Amino acid sequence: MKKTLSLLIGFGFIANATLAQNLKPKDVPAPVKSALASKYPSANKVNWEKEKGNYEANWGGKSGEDNSAVFTPTGAFVEIVNAIPLASLPKSVAPYVSSHYKGAKIKEAGKVTDAAGKTFYEAEIKGGDLIFDENGVFVKKD
Repeated sequence: MKKTLSLLIGFGFIANATLAQNLKPKDVPAPVKSALASKYPSANKVNWEKEKGNYEANWGGKSGEDNSAVFTPTGAFVEIVNAIPLASLPKSVAPYVSSHYKGAKIKEAGKVTDAAGKTFYEAEIKGGDLIFDENGVFVKKD
């Protein structure tokens, strides 16, 4: 029984390591906080997460996640996701989701702008985020 319990606990830690981790502001490196303040000076009431080795700042809106900016540990900007109404997704996104993810409903949508200024769209469904290019062509599942 102890071996089984240890194994289950071990799997729990592995599973949690891949999920986003909420952080207290004191646990966010100074270069990351400085980069956020410089790039988005109006960002306030920021909630921090660590995901895939990077730091994500979330702020704005009722849920506090209308804006999500991602920075590397050294403070380099990666991308920002701005929440958008589902109707603002490119017209090809909903039919793609219907035909490739039977029964899936788009829960949230976002407009993604990366460090190079390139635009993508994000459609959140149960089980992950679907990423589309600026023309609504499927790119990948995140």
